[in-house]
Amino acid sequence: MKQRTISREVSVQGVGLHTGKTVKLTFLPAPVNTGIIFRRIDLFGKPEICPTIQKVDDLVRCTSVQLGSVHVGTIEHVMSALAGLKIDNIIIELDAEEPPILDGSAKYFANLLYEAEPIELEAERKVFSLQEPISITEGNRSLIALPYDGFKITCTSADDRGIHTQHLSLDITPECYASEIAPARTFAMYEDIEPLLACGKIQGGSLDCAVVIKGDQILSKEPLRFPDEFVRHKILDLIGDLALLGMDLRCHLIAIRPGHAFNAKLTKQIFEQYKESCQQTAQKKKSLPKAIIAEDPSFDAIKILNTLPHRYPFLLVDRVVKFIDDNSLVALKNVTINEPYFAGHYPGHPVMPGVLQIEAMSQAAGILMLKRYQYESRLAYFMSCDKVKFRKPVVPGDQLEITVKIIRYRGDKIGVAAAECRVAGEVVSSAELMFSIVKA
Repeated sequence: MKQRTISREVSVQGVGLHTGKTVKLTFLPAPVNTGIIFRRIDLFGKPEICPTIQKVDDLVRCTSVQLGSVHVGTIEHVMSALAGLKIDNIIIELDAEEPPILDGSAKYFANLLYEAEPIELEAERKVFSLQEPISITEGNRSLIALPYDGFKITCTSADDRGIHTQHLSLDITPECYASEIAPARTFAMYEDIEPLLACGKIQGGSLDCAVVIKGDQILSKEPLRFPDEFVRHKILDLIGDLALLGMDLRCHLIAIRPGHAFNAKLTKQIFEQYKESCQQTAQKKKSLPKAIIAEDPSFDAIKILNTLPHRYPFLLVDRVVKFIDDNSLVALKNVTINEPYFAGHYPGHPVMPGVLQIEAMSQAAGILMLKRYQYESRLAYFMSCDKVKFRKPVVPGDQLEITVKIIRYRGDKIGVAAAECRVAGEVVSSAELMFSIVKA
């Protein structure tokens, strides 16, 4: 899936939940690979902060990030809307330290983003598919992340008395998010309100932006938007907190009584698995055999055909990489599945015959010996081989690096060469070869 941004600038104004301050939020388009950026236009220099799990600060009834002296609080609903609608690149301008709470859901943010007309960009989205299960537990809370081809959340929300227990399982898509998750409002237990006010929280809270649970009663200015609105809001928050990964996540989350601090712990563990996966991928790339580039591109297949008498299907040298000196060279044989001998050696388990590896070494040695005679009116006849060793099988896709060194001549007619075949730097076969040099 391609990265996305918005087509035009859109704004909304309201009151911050915890500060009680009036704030204007503006969504601005951003180019490819920008990511999500909060810009504090109320501060000198308009400092910016990219919300990531490493910058998480306050987690008491909200998710906040801080970089140096720059703080942005209560970002979970904005982050949730962006992640739910798959918006990758955007600048969010604020003239205060937290976004407006509005009605306590992500509905207004989602509607605003749709109004701004999301568009695709050229680059692909950054995606991480969970590799191994992750599980964390604290008392009666638990979060389990399982590998899954998609993004699914199965969540259980409950209060301490178990009266308002709700359960929901959804595959999260932009369409599902907009209709089933974004409208769900935040909620609070009545007995928690006074302690939160005492510690400076929810200064902008009211029934306009939250549902309050008081015993068996539901206090709200409008009826519940869903019979299970509480668990839907827990999913909304979980999506927003996981958005601090900075990438599209593929997994199945099973959550029992999630909360911001608990969600952050899971997000950190997923990020650690992502880093480990990147390190393993980088290590694999380092260990992959590199193609050998000829230092002397002039000694190609055409030059070899003009030097050796061999022809298809028995010409087993593709190129001479370099002549090290008059008595040694490096040549190549690219082993492909199209080699005719693979049809019978062996069906279902193709392996290059050892005798053909010897033949490839002898042809490379023949080129080196004929170089002594300027390739004129001479043939190199393979006479014998000694000290032959086969160490590893050669299979389709391998590139044989053939190293040959003349170790002695007997007059003008006999030559002996030491040869090795390597694949990705490892010796797969070796031999000493004797040749007779005759006039053509």
